[in-house]
Formats: sequence, structure tokens, C-alpha cells
Amino acid sequence: MTLAEYPTASADVLEEVRSFYDRYPYPPPVDNLEKYQRLWQDRQRRRADYHLFWPTRPYREDQSILIAGCGTSQAAKHALRWPAAQVTGIDCSATSVQRTDELKEKYNLKNLQVYQLDIERVGDLGTSFDQVVCTGVLHHLADPDAGLRAVRSVLKPDGAMHLMVYAPYGRAGIYMLQEFCRRLGVRATEAEIRDLINSLSALPPGHPLESLLRQAPDFRHEAALADALLHPQDRAYSVPQLFDFIEKAGLRVGRWIRQAPYSVHCGTIAKIPQAVRIARLPPPEQYAAIELFRGTMARHSVVAYRNDSAVSHSQVSLAGDGWLSYVPVRMSDTICVQERLPSGAVAVLINQTHTYRDLFMPIGPMEKRLFDAIDGVRSISDIVDKILLFSHQTMNLDITRTFFERLWWHDQVVFDASRQVTGV
Repeated sequence: MTLAEYPTASADVLEEVRSFYDRYPYPPPVDNLEKYQRLWQDRQRRRADYHLFWPTRPYREDQSILIAGCGTSQAAKHALRWPAAQVTGIDCSATSVQRTDELKEKYNLKNLQVYQLDIERVGDLGTSFDQVVCTGVLHHLADPDAGLRAVRSVLKPDGAMHLMVYAPYGRAGIYMLQEFCRRLGVRATEAEIRDLINSLSALPPGHPLESLLRQAPDFRHEAALADALLHPQDRAYSVPQLFDFIEKAGLRVGRWIRQAPYSVHCGTIAKIPQAVRIARLPPPEQYAAIELFRGTMARHSVVAYRNDSAVSHSQVSLAGDGWLSYVPVRMSDTICVQERLPSGAVAVLINQTHTYRDLFMPIGPMEKRLFDAIDGVRSISDIVDKILLFSHQTMNLDITRTFFERLWWHDQVVFDASRQVTGV
């Protein structure tokens, strides 16, 4: 479907970006979503995803979701993930909309509507949404601030937003090669992209792009390479710039999608001599310092909320006694390793979505019992009672609190805190 065309102040840039994605749709189109569909049939995976955004709201599956800049498959994937939800996808590219429509027809996605529409005019849809997903899009707009204000305007007062933008330091090699291409007049044509792919194999050892190519081999595919090195519009945000960007749009940061890489409590950062100094800083300044120390973050993904929301759905606190009513829900990408362990550990927990290898969590015998008792149904209080019943041991609640806080910081669990709010 296509909504009416309209003039914009940045029409030339908009048309250039639209033409780019019509020629090189990214992510590359896919025809088969069976594996994705099977993965998200797991209700616990959906619950973990839901409470990542709304810890204090009772679980539901009938939310309205906007995928702003849906590309070739993202809206279809969300419609498969949440069959009871109403999903709307918009994209500036006719090719991307066509590919999404093909997936809609193939998988009979009656809960999906797709429109060719620029993000700046998302208000033309005439509706608002419980959730807005806008990943990998805003940094390609001629006016990212206007784009973010536009999607904020269609977010319900108690809604949640998933934002992802590029980060500068981990993309240093990309920006060097972008400048290389600009200086030489390399264009996004099939012949020039093939030549560029061949040239990348000759990068000298130690080039900032070399390690990124090892981690992301899809850069050697035409669409991915064009998107990374030849995109007509691209910018990146450091942590302070991202917080300012979000605040200016009338939003606030709730949490990182994956928070362990930014946390002073996790991995190498917790062990360096400056960890105590970092911990004394306000959270945004902690994150900014850690971004600089890690040095290779290529993107930032956050949960954001309207700054005028009357309800704080993002609030998770293990102070006081309310945390005992929280229901921990395991992150579905967590694995429990029980071989080649550090001294004193009976297992190590690893979230497989983490790219930094220092982000693992060793646990002892009692912690392993607590972790094994997490089923997504029992509250922390119920878990403690169960362990005590069968072990005939005492349990220090401060140590228990610390353990569940560590699980949360390490992205091993999210919390369903709705019992505390609703009194259930």
C-alpha cells in the first residue's frame, strides 16, 4: 500500500536514500521464516521479550506494534512473533514493502499491515501504538531529530520504544572506508561493489575495519557492504549524544536492550582499578565512560519511554522488600556451562547474544540451585521457600538479593514485577 506523496525540506536526501534501498534492500530479502517462527513459539521467550520492555505491566500479547523502517522482513517477523498483536510496518522503499507483502501473503499474516511511508509522516497513519520498533533507521535520515519526534508522537503514553542507532567508536574502520570511497568517487553499482569486496581482502593487518570484517562476514555480501560503506546518509551517536538525542525528542532512556556491556558490575569493567570511580558517577556518565573503555561498540540499542508517562513501567528496584514478589524470567539465549570452570564455580552463565567474551557469570552451589528453580512462574520468595524446604538450610536474603541483581545486570533474567504493582 502507498500513502500520498508529499513535499519535504530534505526531499533530495530522502529520494536518494529511497533509491538506494530500492536497489540494495537491506537486510537482504529472505523467503523462509519457518525457523524464526518456531523459535518464537516458545511462550517463555515471548514473556522475556515483553517484560524487557514492561517489567511492571501484566503480560499480554494483543499489543499494537509499529515497525518504523521495517526493511524487507522485520515487520513480518514481528507479526509471526506476536500472532495476537496488530503489527504495522512502514518503509520508504517500495522494494522493501513489496518483499514484506510477499512474506505477509506466504505466511497468511492477517495481523500485518504494510505501507510505503517515510518515518517523518508516520502521523498520517492516524493511530498510536503500544510499542514502536525503530532499529537501524534514524541514523540514515536527513533529520534524525524530526524522525524521532515523529515516532514519539504515535507512541501511546504508556508505550515503549525499541531504538537502535550506530555508535561511532566501533565503526571507525567503516567511516574510514566510507571516506576512502568518497574521495575516489566509488558509487553503489554492482561492478564497483564487486571491486570493493575484492579490495577488502587486501586491507593491511591491524586496520580498524579488519576485526569488524571477521566478526561480521556478511559485509562481504553486496547489500551489506553497500549499506555499510556506500550509504548516502549515515551518522553515529556516542552515549552522551544518544541520551541528548532521546531527551530532546521528549523521551527518556529506560534501559539498554543488553545492559551487561555497559555495566560497571559485569565483566572486565568490574575488575579494573577505576571501577570504584566509575560506580560513583551518575548512570549516563558510567555508560559513557564504559563505551570509551570498551572502544568497539558499533551500535546502541535502548528501551525508551515518553517522558510524560504517568506510569513508570521501566522501574525495577531490588531495594526494600518488593523484589521478593518479582517473578524472574530467564532470557532465552542464556546457556549454563558446567565444564572448564573457574575456581569455586559449579557453573557459568553466558548470554549468547553478548559479543564481549568477558561477560560471563560464574555461580556457586547455592546460586545454581536458585537459578535451576527459575521457571518463569515462581516469585523469588517462592523460589527461596522451595530451596529451603528441600535443603534444610538457612538463606541470607541480602546474598539472595545480590544474586538476582547480578542475574539482571548480566542479562540472564528479566523480572515480571506486575504482582507488586497489581497486588496479585
